[in-house]
Amino acid sequence: MRDGENKTAALPASARRVLRAAAGAIVPETATLDEPGWAEFERLITLTLRDRPAGLRRRLHLFLRAVEWLPVLRYRGRFSSLAPEQRAQFLSWLENHPVLLVRNGFWGLRALVLLGYYGQPEITREIGYAAHPRGWEARR
Repeated sequence: MRDGENKTAALPASARRVLRAAAGAIVPETATLDEPGWAEFERLITLTLRDRPAGLRRRLHLFLRAVEWLPVLRYRGRFSSLAPEQRAQFLSWLENHPVLLVRNGFWGLRALVLLGYYGQPEITREIGYAAHPRGWEARR
């Protein structure tokens, strides 16, 4: 970590905008989140990224910028301003892209969105998820 670099800094506004837009396409239930829910979504993602290498965080931000701007070529609009069906089509294109690095970026984005939503205690209770730190041993 470089001097002055804050590993706990909040996500940039541009990254939050893309994450929220992607979340709506990946987990439609995020449409029910209120501002505290979105704040928790972002907090969980920020905490997850905090201890990751700076290079990985930079690549994620670069990928999110690409996700935001690449749709301009096809849809004449940024990702965050597309209609839900167009967002889903674009993400499907990323998911099945012939370049492995792009597919990996999509799956990383998807994992963060799933973590941000399903990692919230209220959501896990709502869906009846009852994981235990001991895993399957706890069921015996």
